[in-house]
Amino acid sequence: MFHKEGYKIMILTALILIAINVVTYSLIDLYWLKFAILVASVLFFLLIVQFFRNPKRPTIHNNEHVVSPVDGKVVVIEEVFEKEYFKDKRLQVSIFMSPLNVHVTRHPVGGKVKFSKYHPGKFLVAWHPKSSEENERTTVVVENEVAGEVLYRQIAGALAKRIVNYAEEGTEVVQGSDSGFIKFGSRVDVFLPIGTKVRVGINDKVKGGVSVIADVVS
Repeated sequence: MFHKEGYKIMILTALILIAINVVTYSLIDLYWLKFAILVASVLFFLLIVQFFRNPKRPTIHNNEHVVSPVDGKVVVIEEVFEKEYFKDKRLQVSIFMSPLNVHVTRHPVGGKVKFSKYHPGKFLVAWHPKSSEENERTTVVVENEVAGEVLYRQIAGALAKRIVNYAEEGTEVVQGSDSGFIKFGSRVDVFLPIGTKVRVGINDKVKGGVSVIADVVS
């Protein structure tokens, strides 16, 4: 199963690669070179295809849990001052996605979307300290009676040239459901109330919509 954001890119890539191989076949006499270009084309197409995969995830809905919004590795767990929405101290959990990870973004909690905003910006590497403030990004806040307000931020990386965000203010969303997509590498930051019990550690690998990253304070 593939994400809808990938179909145009996959079709365009396939057409370009087919054209390259047709031209190669007609202009080049060396069989080994033709074969090498064909193999490289197939491998490149498979890389593109795997990037846009969208596996179904059996999210167990629980308002006391915050699930990981994306697949990747936990790279930050620290108290920070969140200056865009809360304007106070929050517990930040950051998850880095490599180009090989599934890049679907999922709602970490269910509830009502209170805030959703896109920010144009730079394309610093996703682990750069200033990437969360200077890179292209979107900020979304979802609220429910148990978790309160949970903020998550999609952040573009050096390769990610487009962030897709489906969250609209005022809508009700389901925990683990599709909230967007980040094309070609990046990271997502989750901001939780101080005192939230975190259930992951640095370098832990998590799965979007499945791995519980925190228990909220009720």
